[in-house]
Amino acid sequence: MSTVSQRSLTEFDHIVVMGLGVTGLSVVRFIARHHPQATIRVMDSRLQPPGCDQLPAQVTLHTGSWQEQWLADADLVVTNPGIALTTPALGPVHQAGIPIVGDIELFAWYCDKPVVAITGSNGKSTVTALVGEMAKAAGIRVGVGGNIGVAALDLLDQGHDLYVLELSSFQLETTASLALNGAAFLNFSEDHMDRYDSLADYRAAKLRIFAHAHTRIANADDKATHSEQPLVLFGFQHGDYRLISHQGQEWLSVEGVPVLPVTELALVGRHNVANCLAAMALADSVGIGRDGQVKAMQTYTGLPHRCQTVATINGVTWVNDSKATNVASTLAALDGLTLQGKLHLLLGGDGKGADFQALQPVLDKLSAQLYCFGQDGEKLAALSRSSQRFDTLEQAINVIAQHVAPGDMVLLSPACSSLDQFANFMARGDAFADAVKQLTVSDVR
Repeated sequence: MSTVSQRSLTEFDHIVVMGLGVTGLSVVRFIARHHPQATIRVMDSRLQPPGCDQLPAQVTLHTGSWQEQWLADADLVVTNPGIALTTPALGPVHQAGIPIVGDIELFAWYCDKPVVAITGSNGKSTVTALVGEMAKAAGIRVGVGGNIGVAALDLLDQGHDLYVLELSSFQLETTASLALNGAAFLNFSEDHMDRYDSLADYRAAKLRIFAHAHTRIANADDKATHSEQPLVLFGFQHGDYRLISHQGQEWLSVEGVPVLPVTELALVGRHNVANCLAAMALADSVGIGRDGQVKAMQTYTGLPHRCQTVATINGVTWVNDSKATNVASTLAALDGLTLQGKLHLLLGGDGKGADFQALQPVLDKLSAQLYCFGQDGEKLAALSRSSQRFDTLEQAINVIAQHVAPGDMVLLSPACSSLDQFANFMARGDAFADAVKQLTVSDVR
């Protein structure tokens, strides 16, 4: 699919890059590669921004504030997504009519291969990664990045035949000409109210993903993701991509045609069923074969620490959802969870004063066995009479291993911050995975 705009960096001689870090560095490298004659100046409001030691010698750097004279002298300003367009220093730039773009807009100018993109309040990283896995399974050379992993500009000129991008609302604000084969707006909930004047402004930024999209994919169950243009919908009961009953089971389907039983998905959690439906719609928009889609959904276990299956031992599935650092995240992991056996749920850490009672109805319905640890272990243990209390995560895992049976699931979805015992949620998730991997078949009864 061709780009809407065929603009080139060679139209500009004095380029200012606002904000360094991973994205800023990718912008500088890209400009230097495609317009070596340009004067590149970089500014960052931080005194010691990450990446300043990696700038090419010919690039001038200003730190600790915004250099307003540089902005006045520029004929193109490239901003980091973290910098709001309402930043006072950009006021004169707007008034002078100097173009202000982001890295995704530069990507749009130079990309000549198909692109699909994903935005939403939750789940976009998982869908982005899953579509990438679908493409790989189909034998397509794919570049995956944007707001996840590799900066978009670093994906160009690498021999890819397809790009899959996660895009934040911040990135979409400065993107005007990105032509997409498929664009998905997964869901919408309140966030970033320190950046936007209203929820409507936040939603409007997200909806920019549909501006030049051939196939617009929205959530049938979330009207806030809908636009006035024709849409392809995914949802549990309604939409082009939905769940149906087939052969006595729940299946993913496309326009009523069964594709795959939900029980064969490697991803865990009801929210990931919706993510798979959206991923199929995106894959179809660029012709990724159904076989590749199915293979990926059967094998892709998810991003680290997000409902990620780390092992299956003696028929027992061990799942790492350490990123669930609050009650809402744990509820999302538990929503619609269906099991052949019993759920063994690991809860604990620093609850930051949260009210854990919202978990009670869901836990009662699931008849989960709770294993509680850490600073707020006692409060969490009060959710069930059968709860067991431990000082550490590892102690709990060793006990769980003695009480599981085939068909059971062990889920680390703590509903708490990790900072009472771990450096971050990643370290907690790694500790869980390491402890599970040390279990032998004989350890797990």
